[in-house]
Amino acid sequence: MSQVIILVDDPADWAAYYPTRHLLSARDYLQAASPVCTDKKVQVINLCRAYKYLSPGYYCSLLAEARGQRVMPSVRTVNDLSRKALYGLHFGSFEQALDRAMKKQGDDAARLTLTLYFGHTEQEGLAELGRQIFDQLPCPILRVAFRRRDDEWTLESIRTVSLKQLKNSEEDLFARALEQFNARVWRNPRRRRGDRYELAMLVDEQEALPPSNRTALKRFIKAGRELGIKVDPIGRDDYARLGEYDGLFIRETTGIDHHTYQFARKAEQEGMVVIDDPGSILRCTNKIYLAELMQANKVPVPPTAFVFDDSDAQVDRLIEELGLPMVLKIPDGSFSRGISKVADRDGLRQALGEHLKQSSVVLAQAFMYTDYDWRIGVLNHRPLFACQYFMSKGHWQIYHHKAGGKTTSGGFRSLAVRDVPPKVLRTALKAARMMGNGLYGVDLKQSGDEVVVIEVNDNPNVDAGVEDLWLGEDLYRQIMLEFLRRLEAKRLGLPLF
Repeated sequence: MSQVIILVDDPADWAAYYPTRHLLSARDYLQAASPVCTDKKVQVINLCRAYKYLSPGYYCSLLAEARGQRVMPSVRTVNDLSRKALYGLHFGSFEQALDRAMKKQGDDAARLTLTLYFGHTEQEGLAELGRQIFDQLPCPILRVAFRRRDDEWTLESIRTVSLKQLKNSEEDLFARALEQFNARVWRNPRRRRGDRYELAMLVDEQEALPPSNRTALKRFIKAGRELGIKVDPIGRDDYARLGEYDGLFIRETTGIDHHTYQFARKAEQEGMVVIDDPGSILRCTNKIYLAELMQANKVPVPPTAFVFDDSDAQVDRLIEELGLPMVLKIPDGSFSRGISKVADRDGLRQALGEHLKQSSVVLAQAFMYTDYDWRIGVLNHRPLFACQYFMSKGHWQIYHHKAGGKTTSGGFRSLAVRDVPPKVLRTALKAARMMGNGLYGVDLKQSGDEVVVIEVNDNPNVDAGVEDLWLGEDLYRQIMLEFLRRLEAKRLGLPLF
């Protein structure tokens, strides 16, 4: 277990807590009076009274990072907390989460103050909100104030709290949270003898339609083990531990306003090898961006238009340009969600109104019926697997989301890459190249000699019994080999290619 150093301005601030040999004053730490102060394996919890620019607390975090130590709060967090213009960027989704929580509790208060100890709060129903805030702004103690205006919650202020400001009951809450945090965060995964690298695999066991089923996850772990990579499944609560690993493999459906994107960003900032990288998530999860990028680079897509309102003029323009039926999509839908097919003018007008409630821009495309969609898996510009996904029975999409939450899907057929029509393969590889050098699933439709790209997925399905039917265990091995290649290149300081 890595050693922990707790930093305070004055050791007397710690009088209310249990004795610890890990306590150091900020002065001793800054002057490196103890050899452990420069040990890269040390984990630093900075509990100085203030973190303002050029204060001892600020310098403690700054020098900890310079010494290669993990520190909380980081300099980036300290800077984000310094001005509302910076920390306010984090809080759009949190205000919505607070609004939902308060409505659920039937609370009509005008103000709310939330004190967080390593992300923990004792306030009923707000534990998830506290965890989200901590994920974005990891800091030992935060006091967050919200205010209700026009029946919506807005962030009023957020500030750090020192140990000296805590009351008796708050001291107890802090002590418990610190103990839990130490046990959970600073532990290091055991590296098996012979393991060269450790790879975090982000999964959500509760996800209804995950990108990899349980058998596939086990096969990733096995393939990694055979190559000397310890693959460790982690969840969203392991955000603060991410820096312990050499790489990150996201096997959970991604989204921009989602913890998966925050994991990808943190991994990239830590210098880790990461798939899906945050750039790929940004590019792939927005269908508006994807359609514009494909058209700008002459990658064929269905006839497409962007829609900003449901006026008569817009409706007439769409019918003239795309014809009927047509398909409407919100930019960030996935698994056939947020997509509707309209067959007449009234249906188009109604569907536009519904979609524009979710997004200020809606994507409209000419409808192109096929019995199946192609999915070409691409890894670092090379084709990896090929599947045909057939439409759900009696439906025009692969996934049919029925009333009551039930989802059905059509059949599939896995093929050798060599059996894919050359034009389908060329188009898929060109589309994937626009996204980056990660792992992608390119969805295409083929009608006669016409091939068009429907979307590029940054987090493609790799399920046991579906995508792996042709390659078997070698599919998982090839993906782990790419991680190994990147990890080795990073270790040797070589560029990726």
